[in-house]
This record gives sequence, structure tokens and C-alpha cells, in this order.
Amino acid sequence: MGEVTSQMSVSLDGYVAAPGQSLADPLGRGGLRLHEWAFATESWRAQHGQEGGERNPDAEVIEEMTGGVGAYVMGRRMFGGGEGPWDLGWTGWWGDDPPFRTPVFVLTHHPREPLVMNGGTEFHFVTDGPGAALERARSAAGDGRVCVAGGGATVRRYLTDGQLDSLWLHVVPIVLGGGTPLFDGPLDVVLEPEKVVASPAVTHVRYRVRH
Repeated sequence: MGEVTSQMSVSLDGYVAAPGQSLADPLGRGGLRLHEWAFATESWRAQHGQEGGERNPDAEVIEEMTGGVGAYVMGRRMFGGGEGPWDLGWTGWWGDDPPFRTPVFVLTHHPREPLVMNGGTEFHFVTDGPGAALERARSAAGDGRVCVAGGGATVRRYLTDGQLDSLWLHVVPIVLGGGTPLFDGPLDVVLEPEKVVASPAVTHVRYRVRH
């Protein structure tokens, strides 16, 4: 069975989204700056069906993080579509060909039939909690890794529950001054740095999670 991992871009003051999140600004006002380092890379652009981009250490980190992932878990807010019962016209932020290309298990309180997209992505909507979603993701991934894709509250929940083996933090040199914190309240884990990759745009730190 593969490891359970996650990765988040975070500001210098510890936020994974900016203030003022909405359907128009899902990462808050100015929150996209957290991910500009990824948008510029050849690897990210290829995963999203785009050409060009830079071949640099950031691109290599993206390839290392996404290689071997057999399933994803994400929270309802990351998948989007608002709160409450589903608008069945909403199929996520990523268009008809999402970049995951594996099963994705979405945490929600509202049932919905599985959603099969182009390119191999299948969204499954799990109503019986994070543990059940992770169990299903592990079964789907087989020997591959499971990635907890976000958002911040979902990653924090799996950390708190002792279910993450590793965590990449991409520390972006901006200060948001508020928004969604990654670490909010007591967290009984030890994060041991095992790899650091620096570039002009971001510092990547891979942590081994000890409980």
C-alpha cells in the first residue's frame, strides 16, 4: 500500500487562501499569487493541456509530487459548487478534462452519483466521513500513493487524525495578512524536513509526518 501524502502552497504568514473567498475568487482576493510558481512551469501546463512553461526545479517538484498518485481525496469546497444540496450542473473548476486522471473522492454531506470526466478522472462523492473516503481512495490506488489535495481544512483534518505520511509545503514569499490558515489550533504531530528545493519563486519543503 502506498503512502498518503499532501501538498499545499502557503504564504509566509501561514495562509493557504486569502481573505474574501467566493465563487468568483475561490482562493480569496489575491490568493492566486500562492500558485503562480506552478502556473509558470512546463509540468503544470502539460497536466492542464497547455503548452510552454519553464523547465526548472519547480517543474521537477511537481512531477515528483504527482508521479505515482493512484487516487485523490478532496474537500467539498475544493471541488466547489457552493454549500448545501448539489447543483448537478457543477462539475468542478477544471472543465471537461480535469488534471487528476485517477479516481477522486470528494468529502460531502450531500449524496451525488459518481461523475465520470474525460481523461480518466472520476469524481466519487463520499458522505460517510474522511476515514471512509481515505479507505476507498487506498483501495482505488492499489500500490500507488493517495494524495489529499485540499483544501486547508481537509489537509489539517487528516494531519490531526494521524493519516498523513508526508507533506510538501511550498512556501511563497508573500504575506496575505489573513484568510484560511493551514495550522489553526493544537496539532500533535512532528514534521521532520527530509528535502528542501529552493527557487526564486518559492521554497519547497517535504516533511515526513511523525505522530
